Amino acid sequence: MQCPSCKEIAKDKVVDSRPSDGGKTIRRRRECTICHKRYTTKERIEEEVRLTVIKKDGSRMPFDVDRVLRSMRHACYKRPTPLETLQREAAAIEDQLARGDESEIPSRTIGMMVCRRLRDLDHVAYVRFASIYHEFKDLDDMLEEIELVKEAATGSDPGQQALFD
Repeated sequence: MQCPSCKEIAKDKVVDSRPSDGGKTIRRRRECTICHKRYTTKERIEEEVRLTVIKKDGSRMPFDVDRVLRSMRHACYKRPTPLETLQREAAAIEDQLARGDESEIPSRTIGMMVCRRLRDLDHVAYVRFASIYHEFKDLDDMLEEIELVKEAATGSDPGQQALFD
């Protein structure tokens, strides 16, 4: 393995190992035998069934949970949402997709799943994500979405909007 500090391929030694993500991954603390810096790696079983994302332009690419997490982190930038919560939500999206019958998933489906989870976590992050994801044409579209979020937050919305998502 290549050391992230000295960039040398060296024999590293494992200092600590522990299960992570509910036992789905193993977190290992390693120490480089050349520069003696420590770093963390995560190991997980590669899934046999690969999920493929169908993008808007029709192209296909392998599903990558890190892209989902990255978009959620971007939406939550400078917000009080803990990284662990975002990791848990991204893993839940991956699990839900893996449990489904489809091996090819439209990117729109993944985006809607992220929207729903962000709406429950942080309203500002949701509006940030939705502004890009829904491609609002003008400020009125964004204000309309903000009003829906405000209604849901104050409890004046009976929750029926979720039926139409």
